[in-house]
Amino acid sequence: MSPLGLFTVLLGAALPLIDFFIVNVALPTMDRDLHAGPAVLELVVAGYGVAYAVLLVLGGRLGDTFGRRRLFLAGMAAFGLTSLACGLAPDAWSLVGARVAQGASAALMLPQVLATIHSSTSGSRRARALSMYGATAGLSMVAGQILGGVLVAADIAGTGWRAVFLVNVPVALIGLLLSVRTVPETRSDRPAPVDLPGTVLLALSLITLMVPLTEGQAAGWPLWTWLTLGAFPFLAAAFYVVERRADRADQAARSSLEGGGGRRAGRTPLLPPSMFALQGLRRGLPMVVPFSIGFGGFMFVIAVALQQGLRYGPVDAGLALAPMATTFFVASLMGPRLVGRYGSRVVTAGGLIQAVGIVLLILAVWRDWPDLSLTGLLPGVALAGFGQGLQLPVLIRIVLADVPNERAGVGSGVMVTTQQSALALGVATLGTLFLALAPSAGMANALIITLVAQLGAIALTLLLSLRLPRAVS
Repeated sequence: MSPLGLFTVLLGAALPLIDFFIVNVALPTMDRDLHAGPAVLELVVAGYGVAYAVLLVLGGRLGDTFGRRRLFLAGMAAFGLTSLACGLAPDAWSLVGARVAQGASAALMLPQVLATIHSSTSGSRRARALSMYGATAGLSMVAGQILGGVLVAADIAGTGWRAVFLVNVPVALIGLLLSVRTVPETRSDRPAPVDLPGTVLLALSLITLMVPLTEGQAAGWPLWTWLTLGAFPFLAAAFYVVERRADRADQAARSSLEGGGGRRAGRTPLLPPSMFALQGLRRGLPMVVPFSIGFGGFMFVIAVALQQGLRYGPVDAGLALAPMATTFFVASLMGPRLVGRYGSRVVTAGGLIQAVGIVLLILAVWRDWPDLSLTGLLPGVALAGFGQGLQLPVLIRIVLADVPNERAGVGSGVMVTTQQSALALGVATLGTLFLALAPSAGMANALIITLVAQLGAIALTLLLSLRLPRAVS
């Protein structure tokens, strides 16, 4: 894959992640303009995140079967159209519907990025490309919030919050033009049909977990939220049983075919449990969960705290995170060289540095609230970003290192589904904790308690990092 082709697929990776976070600083303006209320505003965030997470693995499977460039182009085109629908939405519920469709479009596009990198590069070129993907993912999540603040404040042609969606349209058009010329077509040599039972059960499992956690606080925790949460463990267990049974049958059928038998391969599971026999995926993927929960929760909570607690405007609320974006980028550039020398211990060091940054933020809030300035935020935010930049790109390399090329789409889908689900869970759990505490404990104490909870997630990533394979391929 050419450098321009890599740039193009990374652009496709950036758009969905930017749009997950770009709305955080635009929510107050949406509320005033659309009279949405907290429950509907939560759906603007959750509708996108749930649709995105639910369909990612399916998007990877479709790319394996029909061609990754073809699905990338379809997803990019759909993302541009649904972004236009979001920007033109006449009311709050129309915006929610458009956001769900936008999340589904992102789920078609994003899995093709990692799968294309995995199947069209090897050796040091793959390592560099995956490092750049990790850097792009982290920067997109921070830059989304910064860009959202700038666009809302600029109020281009009176568009206000609508600009955070309309800006995607020309970018998607550029991406489409570049993709046709620069992105190679790849697909699995042994494509598998869609696993309908697995797809339905995975979708139901993620929906019953994320929707009540996201909507519960705003809706006042009605009975349906508890019933839905209660259904989650049973649906998740059913998904695992169905996938394990299909995986065993498929492996037996493949062994028979390779031995000269005449049996056809069985139903290939959406998420084969046998893939967790791969050391990198088995040890790296569990780290992605607490890392992403902390990341997603922090970005949502800091946006609310700065705008509602300190009365920052959208630009200042976004620019408060500029040091995080800068240090993340610097750390991600340093990562490949450090990994070559210290291996996966770079991830452990990144977790320690991130923890120090969060502690400095806690001290700044405790000492200076409600007069906390951008300068007071800078040391903690910068260190946290540097630590995250040392972790995420390396984790992505570790998770995908052992995945065979014919399962690149499935492996990529598993990776991004885990990441996206955990980001949404971070908003749901840490965000709910913060919003529940703020009325009684005060904004400052609620923020401190939420940051302490994030420290717990960081401590878990540190412990899990000690189990990572020392060498990183």
